[in-house]
Amino acid sequence: MSENAPTVSSTFDKARTGLWTSLQKHLATVYEAEAKFVQAVAFTLEFPFSTSTASAEQLDGFWRQRRALQDLFIDETTQLDTLTKAIRVKGYADDEKKQLYLLLLGYMDIAATVFERLQTQVPDRLPKDDEPGANNRTLQPSPKVCAAQRKGLPDLLSTPAR
Repeated sequence: MSENAPTVSSTFDKARTGLWTSLQKHLATVYEAEAKFVQAVAFTLEFPFSTSTASAEQLDGFWRQRRALQDLFIDETTQLDTLTKAIRVKGYADDEKKQLYLLLLGYMDIAATVFERLQTQVPDRLPKDDEPGANNRTLQPSPKVCAAQRKGLPDLLSTPAR
């Protein structure tokens, strides 16, 4: 059995490193989309803003970047669902799964602050399909991630490194 221990550990290390690398790439994409969105709303400092205060070109840029951020949001939530399922079905030990879930939670926390702009940096009137609640996808931890957090992530954080 001791022969398998290094293999399992190295498999987990590869998974953790791969997830970390992937999440860094995803964050770079999210930050890039955020920067473009911030540029698109630079014509105002107050939200919700009146569409009459912006030129047609500014509004066009705003709607274009808003759609891009919405599309990225949908892509990211789908990817997170896939990653969560992959972690759940892999044969990692509970502590290892908790570490992977913790990486996902950190990413979700950062990405949620960016995607929150879709709700806060809006014009005074949104098209019907853009209103809050029209798209019920959210960047929220899945029940499995929440259960892992309740069961042991705080303990995992206070556990000395091996």
